[in-house]
Amino acid sequence: MTATQRRTQIVELLRGRGYINANELSEMFLVDGSTIRRDLSILEKTGKIIRTHGGLLPAQDAASGDTPYNVRRNLNVQEKTAIALAALRDIEDGQSIILDNGSTVFQLAVALKARKNITVITNDLMTAMQLSQHPSITLHVAGGVMLNNVYTLVGPDTTRKFEHLHVDWAFLGAEGVHFQGGITNINTVEIPVKQSMIAAAERTVVLADSSKVGYQALSHVCALSAIERVITDNRRPIKNESKYGDKLLIVEA
Repeated sequence: MTATQRRTQIVELLRGRGYINANELSEMFLVDGSTIRRDLSILEKTGKIIRTHGGLLPAQDAASGDTPYNVRRNLNVQEKTAIALAALRDIEDGQSIILDNGSTVFQLAVALKARKNITVITNDLMTAMQLSQHPSITLHVAGGVMLNNVYTLVGPDTTRKFEHLHVDWAFLGAEGVHFQGGITNINTVEIPVKQSMIAAAERTVVLADSSKVGYQALSHVCALSAIERVITDNRRPIKNESKYGDKLLIVEA
């Protein structure tokens, strides 16, 4: 990967996640801290990021004043809500589902109050908190180690939880969706967890706003053929849309 490609991925990661710190970037891209600091200095000078105490924000969100998780969750809310409502139509009362981490999947957790007697298994602590408010939902939270700033549990304990399950649906987040590259993620430590979620489910749906479609992130999760479909929004034109075949469901946002 060239320095230019790495910097492009850093900006895209920030747009999708809303916040990250420099140490995480160093681990993700397998480069030393001085290399990341050089990248961030260039990105800051060109107006693409804002460096804050403890981390980074996308330039357009620098004045929001939100905490890191809320910055991420409040990006593209209209699109994410439309995607979540489309996903909700797949779920019937009495079914079992896996909810991955991610702000778009979080919106599906918010919408689940419209269903009854649902069993949910998640590795996202904020999603778990949201679902704990609904008495008709039976909630299981996977164990593991929490990733800084994103409230996501990962590691062997998390993976083992999903390896011993069989559910009707899995709803995954993604940082990249590409007709050739499939589903990708910037953070390699989450890959085994996502793959175990897919293996546990009868059907898997990826929820990703249109900024993620056409992009390939650092780490491969699965091919498009491994999932039922990707639900996305119509706010941005999708290049090579026809090449996704019937895997892409585009909803109006």
